[in-house]
Amino acid sequence: MTYTLTTTLDRPFDDTVVRVREALAEQGFGVITEIDMQATLRAKLGVEIAPQLILGACNPSYAVQALGVEDSIGVLLPCNVVVRADGESTVVEAIDPDTMVALTGNADVAPLAADIKGRLQAAFAALED
Repeated sequence: MTYTLTTTLDRPFDDTVVRVREALAEQGFGVITEIDMQATLRAKLGVEIAPQLILGACNPSYAVQALGVEDSIGVLLPCNVVVRADGESTVVEAIDPDTMVALTGNADVAPLAADIKGRLQAAFAALED
């Protein structure tokens, strides 16, 4: 099972981060948290990795709808959007919302997952322009 939506861009990491934030905002997602994996692993473990950010994107309307049909869905919400350097390219990925349906087995989640997936795909497509 493929569990991510992914796009790889021939753009610098920092430029891509700015564009991801803009593309998510255009689709109704706000970034409410940010984890700099490179800085965190360097500080905590002395390990060096390529630049990588985890952006906690949230659409409150979708979150409340999802919680209304599945009490424990919070653990599966597709809120993390990862932006990571990969050589000269930058990879952007998020969990595929279809995963929520597959893991919960709750068909009532399917329409919401489809809406969220469409918005994430639109955001990713905007990055490729």
